[in-house]
Amino acid sequence: MNQYNLLLRFLLEIAALFSIGMFAWTHFNGFLRYALVFILPALVMIVWGVFAVPGDPSRSGEAVVVISGFTRLIIEFIIFSAGFIAFFYSDFRVYSFIFLFFTALHYLGSSDRIKWLLGQ
Repeated sequence: MNQYNLLLRFLLEIAALFSIGMFAWTHFNGFLRYALVFILPALVMIVWGVFAVPGDPSRSGEAVVVISGFTRLIIEFIIFSAGFIAFFYSDFRVYSFIFLFFTALHYLGSSDRIKWLLGQ
């Protein structure tokens, strides 16, 4: 994979985590607010890191829990969609569409990886 596309993907992952934490901050109160700001992004990080396709060229190639390529794409879709929705409903609508644009750009530049994942 192109190194710039991998950097874009990493930045999108960080932005998704940030937006999910920000959503928790803006939509909850009291102790729940503080807990969810850390718990929700941590859960997303765990899912992102644990469920993988062995030999994925965009990752280390190792998988704690082996899944199919299609399932991996669904997980990525859910996480990036959650990032978009979190930005949108945290009243950062412009950022949500910027996030969506760069996510689409990333996947347009990842056609080889998508084909590979669908073949797994």
